[in-house]
Amino acid sequence: MTDLFSPITLGNTELPNRIFMAPLTRCRADADHVPTDMMATYYAQRASAGLIIAEATMAMEGNSAFWREPGIYSEAQIAGWKKVTDAVHAKGGHIYLQIWHGGRACHPLLNDGKDPVAPSAIAITSDDVHTPEGKKDYTTPRALRDDEIPGIIEGFRKAAENAKRAGFDGVEVHGANGYLLDEFLRESANHREGPYGGPLENRARLLLEVIDAVSEVFGSERVGVRLSPLNSFNSMEDSDPVGLVTYLGEQFNARNLAFLHLMRSDFHGKQKADVVSAARAAYRGTLVVNMGYTGEEGNAVIADGKADAVAFGVPFLANPDLPARLKAGAPLNEPDTSTFYSQGAEGYVDYPALETADAES
Repeated sequence: MTDLFSPITLGNTELPNRIFMAPLTRCRADADHVPTDMMATYYAQRASAGLIIAEATMAMEGNSAFWREPGIYSEAQIAGWKKVTDAVHAKGGHIYLQIWHGGRACHPLLNDGKDPVAPSAIAITSDDVHTPEGKKDYTTPRALRDDEIPGIIEGFRKAAENAKRAGFDGVEVHGANGYLLDEFLRESANHREGPYGGPLENRARLLLEVIDAVSEVFGSERVGVRLSPLNSFNSMEDSDPVGLVTYLGEQFNARNLAFLHLMRSDFHGKQKADVVSAARAAYRGTLVVNMGYTGEEGNAVIADGKADAVAFGVPFLANPDLPARLKAGAPLNEPDTSTFYSQGAEGYVDYPALETADAES
């Protein structure tokens, strides 16, 4: 029987299991968005994942949405990430980098006063942003002009080049959670006209053009994409999430991607639909599902052919040896939510592995 612990092949890479580590923003980069040695320790601790998808990483300078998130646009950042990939590979792991543009979720206080950009001049109103001056409301973004969009695509392509130099096995294009590419995709944030607005075919154009550009660097078989068609986080909504997933799944079929990473639900519980079944029906490639899965449920969806792998977020945050714990049916460490976005080692690299926890009990 195929389950979480069965090997899986992505492109020409065989992974030891189907337990993926979802991208988790942790704000442990330095003030210049350079990955730190502590980040190398953190990811190496979790190298038993079938695949690590590293946290949202700025493709282009000046688009910070989290204060201390990493980037991949400078030589120092490339060198910092090289320490991470070397540490993961030394433990036999595989790691992709999630490349990202924050869009209207960026804030002037995080970007030297620069206004954020988006498909349309519509602000986020459902959430707030952490800044050096405390929590702030989001500002109204500037709508990108059509002639600026090739620069966005080139920024993602260059980020993929830099990720390859840094030793990543591939990249995941971040098309989820109300950031720039998702803002173009979904109706609530995209009110523009022209080639990138209006019908779904136009709203999906930027995401597909970014995927094509990035695929020129890594080869499409080492490029994944993350979608969140139901997630209302960052004031997002769409009238037809099933139609969106179906259309994109069909478009991805022609591109031979590494995987489609699908978030199945809504952080805020507002929007509901069975997008997983829609994706499975439309998309013929590797389907990775995410959001709230237990080991038992993960085994069931894989055994039933409803998905090919499961990405775990918070459980991996608190359990560096999550695959071993799931296989043993062992209890999981409880996460310390107060340290999710702090900047120290506590709640980051100090969660005990199973052997250590057993020795201390």
